[in-house]
Amino acid sequence: MSDDPAITNPESYQVIFENDRVRVLEYRDQPGHRTKPHRHPDSVMYTLSSFRRRIEAGNRTVDVELSAGEVRWVGAQEHAGENIGDTDSHTIFVELKETAPEGSSGHRALGPH
Repeated sequence: MSDDPAITNPESYQVIFENDRVRVLEYRDQPGHRTKPHRHPDSVMYTLSSFRRRIEAGNRTVDVELSAGEVRWVGAQEHAGENIGDTDSHTIFVELKETAPEGSSGHRALGPH
């Protein structure tokens, strides 16, 4: 079974660009929408709307609130998310296809989708 969000959650994730180094996803949902579990590699996220989400990864749950125009590093992870706010979520993810250089210290945190 695939853990690619464009396959597990095609109603929300759309691939808008891809080459051999990156893949760019657009994500949209409405209040109450919940994603199926999926995986992301290291990514940069740019929020196009303000929203609140609940992220579940393993036995950990985190609620996040983000404003439109934020840019965040999202370390590689597997999770499911739920829109717990009263606004639509709209964001862009730039997924990196290259592995992190040895000794790098990328910030690892639960992401907002």
